[in-house]
Amino acid sequence: MEPSIYSYSLCIALPLMLFFGFYFLLAPTSEKAIFNNYLRSRRIMGVAILLLAANYSVHFFFGIRFKNTDAAILMNLSTYFLCYWLFSSALTTLLDRFYITKRRLRTHICLWILFSILSGIVLLLLPKGGLQTTVMFALAAWLVIYGLFLTRRLLRAYHRVIRIFNETHADDIGAYIKWLSVFTYWAVIFGVGCGLLTFLPDQYVYIWILMSIPFYIYLFLCYLNYMLFYEQVENAMEVNEELDHFETEPMQDAPSYHAEIAERIKGWVNADGYVRTGLTIKDLSEQFHTNRTYLSEFINATYGVSFRDWITGLRIEYAKRLLVQYPKLTLADISERSGFLSPSHFIRIFKENAGCTPARWRKVRILEQGQQAKEENAILRETLDSLLGRGLVE
Repeated sequence: MEPSIYSYSLCIALPLMLFFGFYFLLAPTSEKAIFNNYLRSRRIMGVAILLLAANYSVHFFFGIRFKNTDAAILMNLSTYFLCYWLFSSALTTLLDRFYITKRRLRTHICLWILFSILSGIVLLLLPKGGLQTTVMFALAAWLVIYGLFLTRRLLRAYHRVIRIFNETHADDIGAYIKWLSVFTYWAVIFGVGCGLLTFLPDQYVYIWILMSIPFYIYLFLCYLNYMLFYEQVENAMEVNEELDHFETEPMQDAPSYHAEIAERIKGWVNADGYVRTGLTIKDLSEQFHTNRTYLSEFINATYGVSFRDWITGLRIEYAKRLLVQYPKLTLADISERSGFLSPSHFIRIFKENAGCTPARWRKVRILEQGQQAKEENAILRETLDSLLGRGLVE
């Protein structure tokens, strides 16, 4: 391989990683206390990126890949091992502020030290050949399994938060953290790929360096964008933590409340109370003077859906009535009146539920109503003609 190709790829990746890493570490955020967890997550991510940048710097300035390929591979694996945990911890912290504990920190640091010691033994004590190569692949397999374990834990935290949001908030709060799921799957592909691509022949090794560029750009943009919505998401999480802590009434007699709750819900639905934005199950339970757990259980048992899906269904039906009754209303007006976050969100949710866009649905319904009116007029005309023919109508 021409050293220039390898060097050029490092020249592109290294400055970007240094910029992203130091930005995550040092860039200011809001002074509100609620952003402390976001700042902690971003700083952990910054450390991870700078650690990888240090790895790239060793490759760039010392050309270790050309002097000792096995040393370069083992150094990469050891670096990735620690970075796997830093990446997963940074993201999981956004979903669970209590994720990082002293015990968990000691455990993963000890695992990394053990992995690094074994890497040193493989490099310095094992003879070159089949045994050394086999153990190196075993270490790579350990790295991949470790990464998948961390990924599973992160995705479990993500889906737990999404489930809580769906059960407690009418608005789609989960949309603000969807990037975490997308990034996690990308990170799995990228992380496993890096662990395996580090074994590539020298002429192809620049591939795993160039792969990192879009990955880190996407991560950087996601963190910047998430800061705009972080306060809303964190407030939702804090409310749920408070409710989970204080609301511990047993549910043995919950079915006895169903009739009373059903009557209250009927009146509330008839009054179109569901169109209020920012609606939560806490608000509704307080309005109905009932327990949040009972109300959630009633909605799940009666309608077979989560709180958010139930409210969304009511809003969609309300929007359909507006679409037909007020043809001159814009989609933006209907979206606002129906309680949706934005016109784009309204169109996406409507299409998921109705199978077409609101504009298309309105057009079809108006045409159907026009056709139905023509058919009714034709029937009425035939009836009148028949009556006139019999002389029953003058």
